[in-house]
Amino acid sequence: MKKKILAALTAGILTTGLMTGGVFAADTEVKGDENLKGEVYAFIAASLSNSMEEIQKDFNELYPNVTIYYSADSSGTLQTQIEEGARCDLFFSAADKQMDALTEEKLTKEDTVVDLLENKVVLIKPKDGETKVTGFENITDAENMALAGEDVPVGQYSREIFNNLGIMDDVNEMEINECKNVTDVLAAVSEGSNEVGVVYATDAASVADKVETIAEAPADSLQTPVLYPVGLIEDKEASEDDTKAAEAFLDYVESDAAIKVFEYYGFTAYKAEDSTDSEDSISK
Repeated sequence: MKKKILAALTAGILTTGLMTGGVFAADTEVKGDENLKGEVYAFIAASLSNSMEEIQKDFNELYPNVTIYYSADSSGTLQTQIEEGARCDLFFSAADKQMDALTEEKLTKEDTVVDLLENKVVLIKPKDGETKVTGFENITDAENMALAGEDVPVGQYSREIFNNLGIMDDVNEMEINECKNVTDVLAAVSEGSNEVGVVYATDAASVADKVETIAEAPADSLQTPVLYPVGLIEDKEASEDDTKAAEAFLDYVESDAAIKVFEYYGFTAYKAEDSTDSEDSISK
């Protein structure tokens, strides 16, 4: 498949790193290499934007001659762009579903794919906003709701919660602002356009001055944890330098130093032994 750089350049948010200050310094135990060079095109779930910008800054302290280009959007959108030929070296999804699909299509380097992080799904309202809603169980008491689309992982998780609570039909009767990704849901609620919305806990924490968390999803409303897999994508346009740079970047994303950054932003390092597998899960 011929990959198209234009799609990557126009997909979601493309950045070479916007953070000016670091949360953590680059891990001094990780040996850097000023001789390593190349370009890495990384497609990341929108909810990872803040943490991955920070990680890029730390990575470039160790590998100053590697350029990272981020494209941030919903995992479903990014999956489609990869399938359509957008140039991509690394994919960091907000659900296993999208990564599994790409693996089945032989578009990933399967032996590099790993579930790295876990997140939580939460219900939010504008800061100091008024609502009768006290949790997911009575979400239909809201006048309206911001909800990510069905092809977006957080939108899929939301609908699984509603189905398991037996309120999906009632939710469908609500006035719903269907958003293209979790970032747009967060913006709609933080700006007061919608009474409530469903996002990840990390997103709510990122704008704690603008939104309040009403409740986490009930423990029995999701069959599996909200997982974030990461892995390398087959990039036929990559040079040998680009491939080595992508491998180094993946190694760094999985390092203890990077995990500390993810934890700072509210993620949890995923441990497979803590989970319960389910064939009916949204992630599979």
